[in-house]
Amino acid sequence: MGKFESAEKIGLRDKTSKELIAVYPFKAVGSDEEIKKLVCDWYYKQSCQAEDQLLTAYVDILTAYEIKSRK
Repeated sequence: MGKFESAEKIGLRDKTSKELIAVYPFKAVGSDEEIKKLVCDWYYKQSCQAEDQLLTAYVDILTAYEIKSRK
């Protein structure tokens, strides 16, 4: 079982600041590598700036606090 398979919510974080950039709005299904690709592809389609932000971002599991604050 992969890191992201049992995650309630996942999103993108900045590598330097660890700040949450975006929350993936769909259920993550597949292997960790497939999920990473899904999230990055989804974010890339969101805006022109996404390509630059993806260079300094990584897919991560949201904390319980982040999940509650996004509802």
